[in-house]
Amino acid sequence: MAAKHSNGARPIGVFDSGVGGLTVFREISRLCPREPMVYLGDSARVPYGTKSPETVTRYSLEAARHLMTRDIRMLVVACNTATAAALPALREALPIPVIGVVEPGARAAVERTSGFVGVIATEGTVRSKAYTKAIKALDPEVEVLECPAPLFVPLAEEGWANTHVAREIAEVYLEPLIDAGIDTLVLGCTHYPILRGTIEQVVGDQVAIVDSAETTARAVREALGTSSGMSKPPHTFLVTDATERFRKVAGEFLDHEIERLELVTL
Repeated sequence: MAAKHSNGARPIGVFDSGVGGLTVFREISRLCPREPMVYLGDSARVPYGTKSPETVTRYSLEAARHLMTRDIRMLVVACNTATAAALPALREALPIPVIGVVEPGARAAVERTSGFVGVIATEGTVRSKAYTKAIKALDPEVEVLECPAPLFVPLAEEGWANTHVAREIAEVYLEPLIDAGIDTLVLGCTHYPILRGTIEQVVGDQVAIVDSAETTARAVREALGTSSGMSKPPHTFLVTDATERFRKVAGEFLDHEIERLELVTL
């Protein structure tokens, strides 16, 4: 079923392994309020961060092919693990622009840092060294320390972002980065901005936070140019499992009840 709307505007496709990409969705809708979007959360196969690059690439291509049936005009890979593993394959396979989350975040980190960037991400993203490569390509002098923070994903998915459990886990994950002396911290997973308040409490105000959701939204706005959509465009949400849990977490995170939620099979 195509997702063209009554004014003919083709939607932006956004996909993630679960609810984390809603951080990117929210920022795009804030910066590009006239653009309709189709969001796909592959909730049946979350998390991506513990899976092999080959598996993540396969999942990403399956998600992209489904979104292409919705007549999308651009694909936003709202998942750092999928960006690190599958961005070249997606760009080769699709006839539309494909924007990932790593490069915009790396660019923002280089702009803000005084020389030492910390990155927290899933195991898959850390293993790929995607942020180190992207940051070093922009400025070889910047020091980068990447650390995995895998439990942040289920905490976000379960709605536990602002609990004492999340605070204690954040202290364990962030202590090595703080002790090393980072001045900038990249939230290298789109689930992590859901825990931003907890993370900021732990790192303090001397460390600049780079939210890849914000930086990716700016990249989308630049790529789109002028907006031609409607003033209040309809958005469609697709999930591969757990529709009611997605509806609950998404409603809390977006501050409004979501409509147009469909269960799909990839």
